[in-house]
Amino acid sequence: MKENKLIYRDFIRWKQFSYKAYAVFSSLGKKINIGVLAITTLAFTCVESVSAQNENPAQLRNYELEEIEVTGTRVPLTEAQSARMVTVLSRADIQAAAVHSINDLLEYAVGVDVRQRGEFGMQTDISIRGGTFDQITILLNGVNISNPQTGHHSADFPVSMNDIERIEVLEGPAARIFGTSAFTGAINIVTRNDKQSHVSAGLMGGDHGLFGANARVNHTRNTFSNQVSGSLNRSDGATPNSDFHTERGYYQGTYTSPQADVRWQLGYSSQSFGANTFYSAKYDNQFEDIQRYMVSVQAETKGELHFTPTVYWNRAQDHYQLVRGTTFGENFHLVDVYGANLNAYFNTILGKTAFGAEFRNEGILSTNLGKPLEESQYVDVPGEKEIQFNKKDNRTNISYYIEHNILLKQVTISMGIMANMNTALDHKLRYYPGIDISYRPTAAWKLFASWNKALRMPTFTDLYYKSPTLQGNVGLKPEETQAVNIGAKYRNSFAEASLTGFYHKGKNMIDWVMFTADDLYRSANFKLDNMGVESSATLRFRQLGNENLFIDKLNIGYAYIYQKRRDHKEVYKSSYALEYLRHKFVARLDHRIWNKLNASWAFRWQDRMGDYIKYEDPSAAGVLTSYPPFGLLDLKVSWNADNYMIYAEAANLLDRKYYDLGNIPQPGIWLKAGISYRINY
Repeated sequence: MKENKLIYRDFIRWKQFSYKAYAVFSSLGKKINIGVLAITTLAFTCVESVSAQNENPAQLRNYELEEIEVTGTRVPLTEAQSARMVTVLSRADIQAAAVHSINDLLEYAVGVDVRQRGEFGMQTDISIRGGTFDQITILLNGVNISNPQTGHHSADFPVSMNDIERIEVLEGPAARIFGTSAFTGAINIVTRNDKQSHVSAGLMGGDHGLFGANARVNHTRNTFSNQVSGSLNRSDGATPNSDFHTERGYYQGTYTSPQADVRWQLGYSSQSFGANTFYSAKYDNQFEDIQRYMVSVQAETKGELHFTPTVYWNRAQDHYQLVRGTTFGENFHLVDVYGANLNAYFNTILGKTAFGAEFRNEGILSTNLGKPLEESQYVDVPGEKEIQFNKKDNRTNISYYIEHNILLKQVTISMGIMANMNTALDHKLRYYPGIDISYRPTAAWKLFASWNKALRMPTFTDLYYKSPTLQGNVGLKPEETQAVNIGAKYRNSFAEASLTGFYHKGKNMIDWVMFTADDLYRSANFKLDNMGVESSATLRFRQLGNENLFIDKLNIGYAYIYQKRRDHKEVYKSSYALEYLRHKFVARLDHRIWNKLNASWAFRWQDRMGDYIKYEDPSAAGVLTSYPPFGLLDLKVSWNADNYMIYAEAANLLDRKYYDLGNIPQPGIWLKAGISYRINY
């Protein structure tokens, strides 16, 4: 038949992308998988809207629109043109993996280090390329939701896994793209933006009193689309004092017209959990309760000059107890962040040029963090009787950007600079330039190199935190880095492979350390360099032409990091910066078992540098102990029908004992099962 002629081509290519009802996407009657898109494009593009209704999955072919995959700059570029490397965890990866939080999924990104104190993303620290959890920017649809109080809370996402279309991980400094907090990289969570009206729901249960429920409604009519979702998860905890209860709610709307596209979103999350040994191994009965709120509005005009303004507000309210159920070591914090970002870009025969400015204000009210207030200025803690905030701090960050992209047939040069001023420093502009270059000798190969500089301000916790075991440092200097990245990537319809080397030269790097065995943990500056290599490969067996092959996809990856200090400070124990992953290996295999029954196997092995203080008895002196390497195997089996999915999974299938952080054993084998159902209307 004539329609089968399409199957013999690796890709269907269009040079232009148009979001119109009559566009070729709709006329194909096929599902189109769109890879990495620019932040501005992602805000208004929907993968599922081009899917034919009531498709037969057995007859469905996947096509890749390589020409429109773009990211890593302040202007839209195709994947072939882009000079930055980005790791993409797709919707298919999310559905296949035996995970139920963004943090768990990121564990299988080879360049990302995820350290958890509890399951389902509780008390999680995320870092990139040997950095710390404070050195990355977290974005939700391109909106910065990073927490200036502490990076410990940045991974408390106000969306659930069912809301997510893909996760993009940009490794290496990205200050001229995402701002000063993108010190070692950025993680962008892209939510689903269905154009097909539907209702969906899911239930989950498992060991240790685990229960989860979620629901999602989308309604699309003409140029407007609105969707709302909610989820709840709770567990008694698989290890001592690791019980949790979480609630999340999310709403987003979009409007599309010939003149402009607009997107708005609101998010809420509430997490209360046993915090085990969160801030000190001497206290194993800690507790924390966190609420987060976020609102943003984004737009993009159309025409020769594109304006992409964004305004946003984030709030985080935190209640922490060093000893659960008591006032000993108790803290209350309220963080408000609001900002505006105006970006613009235009095309000329010389390339694509972008310019813009960002205003971001970060403020905190606290019982522990900040500068002391006069008694007349005390503020009541919301929801608490006779408790008031008696400390406060505030700082404003203003940045200006300019970037130019030279686009040749085989070469892309992206260069730009950020000028930054922060009121917590000296009100002077500091400049952070960068340049990315890629060369494409053939359609399958891409060689790339980059050099970038970045700055990160200390968090309010770094500056002010004080407890029986911790002491902040108001004299901390901001971190600075310059990084070199070089690598190569090969890609065709069946195989994809990449090899990257990097060197990050760090100045005034911040870590919490003990200088002697009986010292407090103190925040201090160090000169610290990280260097390493990352490699990955993906084989898509069904792209060979046989959709009925037993094996669908195989992913493998390996990362090696070496760290060097360039100072002479003697350190007894590091909490974060010196406890990096020397080796990390990941592998995942997706295959069909029978008919619509599929399985996904995921293996992770890692070897961490550094030591932790092992306390057999919290009241006695501890023993410095090295982190042992460990390997974990996860399995998920699912029956995938047109409008429902039933699954069962086992995390840590081999029941290994392991530690992400010292003195906090992670759960052994954990069995879970669930069902999800969707109705289109």
